[in-house]
Amino acid sequence: MRIFVTGASGYIGGSISAALINAGHSVVGLVRQADKASQLALRGIQPLLGTLADLAEITKAARAADAVINAANADDFLAADTLMKALAGSGKVLIHTSGFDPLPERLLRVAIDRAVLMGAQQKIRSIVIRPSLIYGRGHGLNPHSIQLPRLIELARKYKIARHVGRGLNVWSHVHIDDLVDLYLLALDAAPPGSLFYAENGEASWKAMASAVGRLLGFGAETRDWPIEEAVREWGPSAITSYGSNSRVSALKARKMLGWAPKGRTLLDDIEAGSYAEVL
Repeated sequence: MRIFVTGASGYIGGSISAALINAGHSVVGLVRQADKASQLALRGIQPLLGTLADLAEITKAARAADAVINAANADDFLAADTLMKALAGSGKVLIHTSGFDPLPERLLRVAIDRAVLMGAQQKIRSIVIRPSLIYGRGHGLNPHSIQLPRLIELARKYKIARHVGRGLNVWSHVHIDDLVDLYLLALDAAPPGSLFYAENGEASWKAMASAVGRLLGFGAETRDWPIEEAVREWGPSAITSYGSNSRVSALKARKMLGWAPKGRTLLDDIEAGSYAEVL
């Protein structure tokens, strides 16, 4: 298949693109920077230089593809709407990458997801995938996600592992390799209008911080980071990405698609896996 991937130089999109190439597909990847376009080409990905705001270009690329995977900005309604219009009536696959049902400031994401799922009524095999916290080394140009490397940098700054507040809040999580497997399964077999969560366990931020401390040689001890102080340094993401609970189940993906995660566990991967090179 010829597959158009937005966010092809990113953590999720890059890993998906690599897996698609390995599976024998042809990949066209949207990329914003010329130097990264050259790097994608070396990986066998046909680069399309541009952004999600280049609506005519992404329309053309979507129509020329057999399937589209939107792995760029989950909150860009205009881009999602453009891809929907480009594929309307075609019967082609559109997989949209989203997140969880969000806090009020991100309600637009829910509206986008609903619009994409309604694409099933326009003869689009539309699919929404909502990953939980993603960990592990990616296989594209950007090998790491944002949250855990940021937690590592915080521990390095204070010489002790820290977490927002008491760190008792819990997040579901998924290894990047398992997430990529879910995308490929959905591409092959998911029915129109499907929504899947991606998770393979959950952990508290205190447990994650403790694993970071062991990784850095600081020991398992952690220290609270007062919410007010965290917000001053990190802004609202201190609460939305580190101070909240985010718990979901991927039972539907397991039952409907036969998805069977097998990646290294989160705490083991922090302490002895993908993040040693972040030091």
